[in-house]
Amino acid sequence: MPGVGKTTVIRTVADMLAAQSLAGFYTEEIRERGERKGFRLVGFGGERGVIAHLDLPHTHRVGKYGVDVAIIDRLAVETLRPDEKHDVYLVDEIGKMECLSARFVKAMRVLMDTGRFMVATISRKGGGFIVEVKARPDVVLWEVTQANRDTMPERVVAWLSTSPQDDTTHC
Repeated sequence: MPGVGKTTVIRTVADMLAAQSLAGFYTEEIRERGERKGFRLVGFGGERGVIAHLDLPHTHRVGKYGVDVAIIDRLAVETLRPDEKHDVYLVDEIGKMECLSARFVKAMRVLMDTGRFMVATISRKGGGFIVEVKARPDVVLWEVTQANRDTMPERVVAWLSTSPQDDTTHC
């Protein structure tokens, strides 16, 4: 569910894996005077860009936010490129905003097909690519809840340390 702590789980996993080579991204809220105004995508390699904001043109929309698909396109290519030097890919999130980008969807398909370690958050609702990812036989879904969000990072890191690389992708 929105706001349950999925991004916090991804960021905590990243902190726990700081000694490894990470790729991918997380999203952070843009807040002004306590009110959420949009979202910024932050790559583990330092890439950054505002992907959604109340003040963006509403050519592409998710809820009340205008979505900058060009920024998602650029950052998807930069952060999701398969590379042997990366140990783990962390993706926050596979959601409605990100899936407006055909380049994001393509990059994710390519990356998932490589069998590289990936941990991703995914929208609970949605069609198209969201449904496709959930239906993949190499994906195992773990629901993040308020009851388990504090222990989920340890669970993810334990899975990463015991699973063969081509076994499964967890979302």
